[in-house]
Amino acid sequence: MPYPHLFAPLDLGFCTLPNRVLMGSMHTGLEDRAADFPKLAAYFAERARGGTGLMVTGGVAPNMLGWLKPFAGKLSWRWEIHKHRIVTKAVHDAGGRICLQLLHAGRYAAHPFAVAPSKIKSPISPITPRALSARAVERVIDDFAHAARLAREAGYDGVEIMGSEGYLINEFLAPRTNQRNDRWGGDAQRRMRFAVEIVRRTRERCGPDFIIIYRLSMLELVEDGSSWDETVAQAKAVEAAGATLLNTGIGWHEARVPTIATSVPRAAFADVTARMKPHVQLPIVASNRINVPEVAEAVLAAGGADMVSMARPLLADPDWCNKARDGRAQVINTCIACNQACLDHVFVGKKASCLVNPRACAETELNYVATKMPRRIAVVGAGPAGMACATIAAQRGHRVSLFDAHDAIGGQFNLAKTIPGKEEFAETLRYYQHRLVEENVALHLGRKVGADDLADFDAIVLATGVTPRAVDFPGHDHTRVIGYLDVLERRVVPGPRVAIIGAGGIGFDVAEFLVHEGVSPTLDAPRWRAQWGVDFAQRHRGGLTAPVVEPPTRQIWLLQRSPGRPGAKLARTTGWIHRAALKARDVKAIGGVEYLGIDDAGLHIRVDGSEQVLAVDHVVICAGQEPQRELAQPLRDAGREVHLIGGADVAAELDAKRAIDQGCRLAARL
Repeated sequence: MPYPHLFAPLDLGFCTLPNRVLMGSMHTGLEDRAADFPKLAAYFAERARGGTGLMVTGGVAPNMLGWLKPFAGKLSWRWEIHKHRIVTKAVHDAGGRICLQLLHAGRYAAHPFAVAPSKIKSPISPITPRALSARAVERVIDDFAHAARLAREAGYDGVEIMGSEGYLINEFLAPRTNQRNDRWGGDAQRRMRFAVEIVRRTRERCGPDFIIIYRLSMLELVEDGSSWDETVAQAKAVEAAGATLLNTGIGWHEARVPTIATSVPRAAFADVTARMKPHVQLPIVASNRINVPEVAEAVLAAGGADMVSMARPLLADPDWCNKARDGRAQVINTCIACNQACLDHVFVGKKASCLVNPRACAETELNYVATKMPRRIAVVGAGPAGMACATIAAQRGHRVSLFDAHDAIGGQFNLAKTIPGKEEFAETLRYYQHRLVEENVALHLGRKVGADDLADFDAIVLATGVTPRAVDFPGHDHTRVIGYLDVLERRVVPGPRVAIIGAGGIGFDVAEFLVHEGVSPTLDAPRWRAQWGVDFAQRHRGGLTAPVVEPPTRQIWLLQRSPGRPGAKLARTTGWIHRAALKARDVKAIGGVEYLGIDDAGLHIRVDGSEQVLAVDHVVICAGQEPQRELAQPLRDAGREVHLIGGADVAAELDAKRAIDQGCRLAARL
């Protein structure tokens, strides 16, 4: 077995898990409507068949006040059990085990009835919560235990009690949010009583043969959070109260330190779990940015954890466990931690999906059924859209040829993987490299094809991507003006002062590329922790310390024509990370810029009616893209069946999520 620690059984006393993989909780948007539970059942059943040892659902409230949003997932009434039985039956029929996460939103609730230990508003919520009375606290504790009992009756193998990430239980623990002076607040012993009573009453109500996972906030990353000694005492207390497993929670949602984005080093927080392990006897779970079997195995082999929690990696590939166990890790569709189709969707009320796996949460509607009429299909362009379409079409039984004018597959992903903090994009290229071979796709690299070259195919898919959009202002042809491809493909090394025209995703990526020198912080965990001010020793409450800001390698101006804050349209859950990282490197981001021209003195601009000259060595153009689809019309004129996907279809801001989704859905229809 290639990963002996990862696939060793784990004996919990009353049951044995087949391996050390916990599918961590992640909200999908399917938990909130009874009509979506068959879809939720299919989603979890597919991952159970994929070999996952134990799964945890998205957060479900124990009462209405605990809703994440109005009419969100809740389990407090007996008549709500039946829909959950659809999920548990599907999972058990597939040979898996599943726990229901019980989560009370506390002051993170997006509704006017939010409650908290104290009347303190979260900085990321517009709602000021009402402080719970002592009697109401008792009711909430009982609601947790009651919901757990209903979960057992619904067929769940256990529950996870969400005591982390800044939700209600965590709010009771931290001085930051608990300013009470009754039996539920004050000193650490009283602040932790709420959590301990929830675990104790849950164990009483559900019996000894029921899994209780407690998700403990081990590193809060907020000012005036819990101290390390308090966290250890909390762990021991919930263990004594009857918890079965102790899961690691990292950071609050309001923390200004990234914890799960692609720029976070792999297993960046495993040392926090390892530091806790000697203090408890129950199995302990490491979490956050564990996405490949080698990393999971290393965490377990080091002895710092008994299980590893992975949520998004199993969204990306439901067969993750089976592939790793069978020695086929090279064809795991690895999570790149982009957040674009999972968390970004959920935070705006959309159903979750996955950039690299559009079938995630769409298992009942997007199926790759074997075709009864194999066709000869040409896919032109081996970027994300083309690779996705080619592999799925071949999987279904079509005879597929994939053409690209370049000498390597990947398209724009070959640029993305060079950006510091986006190294994970190389994993997607590795996946497709093996999948193309596995599905017998005929790959033709270094070949630019014309309409006549495609005469023998029944259908032609153009995934030819984009070309950078040119600019037209005085001096646009000056020797100081270069394109983003010149920079990222290292054809030009910009000087020490650079202006970037265009502050979309590509502009921010180019800025990241230019301000770093040497090893990326994502590949150097101690350096990453220093830059973000993370203190694993937790000498201060919450584990924060002063960031160590490295000097930028260049002086950068990041400019956009439209008014407002540059980067405002970046992804919701990761945009703030890019803005904060560049601000720390003294990048000057300016909106509402009028470009007057470029000459030997530099870039002439006008901002708020005032003209100035930026004395720069180079001006990098990141002003958008145009679709590259010159083949489309000749093929259509010849009466051929032509399909456009990816950038060849829509070239707005580069969008790998849309490109891969289009490729997969087209391949499912062909």
